Amino acid sequence: MPPTKKKPQVTAVPARRREILGTAAEVFAEQGYNATTVRKIADHAGMLAGSLYYHFDSKESMLEEILRTFLDELWEGYDTVLDAESGPRETLEALVTESFREIDRHRAAVAIYQKESKQLVVQERFAFLAESQRRFEKAWLSTLERGVAAEVFRADLDIRLTYRFVRDTVWVAASWYRPGGQHSPEEIARQYLSMVLDGIAVREQPYLNSPM
Repeated sequence: MPPTKKKPQVTAVPARRREILGTAAEVFAEQGYNATTVRKIADHAGMLAGSLYYHFDSKESMLEEILRTFLDELWEGYDTVLDAESGPRETLEALVTESFREIDRHRAAVAIYQKESKQLVVQERFAFLAESQRRFEKAWLSTLERGVAAEVFRADLDIRLTYRFVRDTVWVAASWYRPGGQHSPEEIARQYLSMVLDGIAVREQPYLNSPM
């Protein structure tokens, strides 16, 4: 019989890399990117600063990977929603739900994005943030515009103002949401949508009896 091939050894490096990125994301979110040093991240990760350089060459590399991972997953979910070509209300509901799911998965990354994106976007290394922002705005504005055109949302709706309201009130949840809490992302999305859509859905006219 031919000799049995040895199974390749499973390395722990990828798992450790994810742990370090998770720790770095929490430190960046809490202390701010500029105030965070590699040593601080290493201390929180329980390792020497020199050992951290075995996995990453700089804190910029860590931040870039944190934000790219978050945005790649966000757009994977968003593209699935948009490709479904559902009605505007269903699309809006799905986008909101997917947003809260991403906050659940990447709460620290969302907080970093909110706090740091304005100063990062001017750097060539983080130019991908600007492209994502443009795609994000286009997806939400087009959904709201379709809703107004289809008479699903009110005709007097200020599209851009509504977009900013929905965007800001969804993503600010990263400041208080904690994974594993009392409410699931889907439940939070459902409660949020019940409040928002009552304000932008077409209002049914009450039936009035004709005078006799």
